[in-house]
Amino acid sequence: MTEFLQHAMITAGSATLLLTIPGVLELLLVTSSVFRSRSLPNKCTDNGFRLVAVVPAHNEEALVGACVTSILSSAKTGPCCEVVVVADNCTDGTAARAREAGAWVLVREDSQRRGKGYALRFAFGHLMEEEFNGFLIVDADSVVSASFVQEIARILFAGADAVQARYRVANPSDSLRKRLMEVALLAFNVVRPRGRDRWGISAGISGNGFALARQTLLDVPYSAESIVEDLEYHLLLINQGKKVRFADRATVYGVMPDDADAQSSQRARWEGGRLRVARDWLPKLAGQILRGKFAAAEPMLELLTLPLAYLATVSLFLCALPYGFFRWYGAAVLAILLTHVVSAIALGDECLKNLMSLIAAPFYVAWKVTTLLAVFRSSSRKTEWIRTQRRTGTS
Repeated sequence: MTEFLQHAMITAGSATLLLTIPGVLELLLVTSSVFRSRSLPNKCTDNGFRLVAVVPAHNEEALVGACVTSILSSAKTGPCCEVVVVADNCTDGTAARAREAGAWVLVREDSQRRGKGYALRFAFGHLMEEEFNGFLIVDADSVVSASFVQEIARILFAGADAVQARYRVANPSDSLRKRLMEVALLAFNVVRPRGRDRWGISAGISGNGFALARQTLLDVPYSAESIVEDLEYHLLLINQGKKVRFADRATVYGVMPDDADAQSSQRARWEGGRLRVARDWLPKLAGQILRGKFAAAEPMLELLTLPLAYLATVSLFLCALPYGFFRWYGAAVLAILLTHVVSAIALGDECLKNLMSLIAAPFYVAWKVTTLLAVFRSSSRKTEWIRTQRRTGTS
């Protein structure tokens, strides 16, 4: 092996190692506390506590009815909860299906400002005039668990600034790809927020199945507009000293796309938007930490953490280098990844099926790597709200 090649491999290995450090620290942080217990509020809401569930919808006539029905059904065992659907730039029967299911519908038409963030801001602008104590946000392609409204209401009533429920796949048995997506969402939307909550830090917002207290919206108006408006708004909350609690006994189930092209497009838009937010916010978070606002440290680690598939790929690269330190480090990162994923599976149901699906994980990782170019393209432009194509029984 030539001296130049040795130097190139050591340089590449060192750069790769540095790239993984934030993710390693983040995974160690959240996974180490995920099975710790934390007290839950015992207070029940009083009769005057009012909630409203806001359902932003863009051309979701096939699914919005089931979404509204599930929220209203969940509210039967909880406090008063109205459902408002924002039919945003729709060209189908979304508004009509929502009304039939029992929702109050706000119709929004604005061809220049398109996106979930705009739809939510539009809804909050109308609803803040009402005396609602809390605002629940549920995507139109989702259904909620029976305990959803009650659990979130209880945590809000106890004084939480915001609450995030579990966010999982509604249809994991449809395909092996969706089964792997279920494992990924258990890791990202259950292990991570649960681990943060156990440490007493802000759990984060997953974009679906979260809630905001009235005072939170007054203090931090919803101004996020990107394709990852949930991430952007959570950073705004952190900046104002707010904290999101995790509702571990409440779940929202999202219907995932069926074909690989739709999934690739969806993930590329989301990860590209996340990369764009990271570029904008990392200098701000670093500045906050330098000024002594250490609550910004974990969100900064989260933004610097590679998606698990990419982290696994670069760890394998380190294991392949002919140097002991890189190999040991790469193996250690893979062990942390495996612990993180197995912890996620343990916190879900159908554990055996989810565990068996890991046999196909290398193919899933390879598929994720093929989306990298699309991710970078998405990060370089402002991405519009595009409905992801799904197969439904009514379409």
